[in-house]
Amino acid sequence: MISYLEWSANAVFVISVILAARNNVNTWWTGIIGCGLFAVLFYQVNLYADVTLMVFFILTSIYGWMYWGAKKQLHPIQRTKMTNFVSFIAAAVLATLAYGWLLHEMTDAYAPFIDSIVLMFSVLAQFLLMKRRLETWVCWLIVDTVAVPLYFSRELYLTAFVYGLFWC
Repeated sequence: MISYLEWSANAVFVISVILAARNNVNTWWTGIIGCGLFAVLFYQVNLYADVTLMVFFILTSIYGWMYWGAKKQLHPIQRTKMTNFVSFIAAAVLATLAYGWLLHEMTDAYAPFIDSIVLMFSVLAQFLLMKRRLETWVCWLIVDTVAVPLYFSRELYLTAFVYGLFWC
């Protein structure tokens, strides 16, 4: 059964993503609200890496809000050098393994390594988004591909559906 918390988190999150796609500065404060709601939801279903991710998103949303809001003109969208991007991916994989192991050893986390993929590739995607890099979308596709079955397995059907829509 879908809870009011899951409905609310997804509704606010969808608004934030639509605003981001339109380069609207309001994406950041709506994202903060959505992430706060998702942090509570993910804690309830033992997806602790996702809770960590939501805290990270709240902090980076504050930065993004200030960075985008302070500029009269946004920086243009750019590409990342392939060698840099490959290095970023390698770092995300190593961080995934380390955090997944930590969660596996120290918590009752559900699917700690899979959940850590969502965390680490979302972190990478967020940094690329804040710097207005085109490759952010590759990372978001990886996140959505892993997150949909993970959330479905935790009976977060609406969240899995929304992430599936983002993938499309």
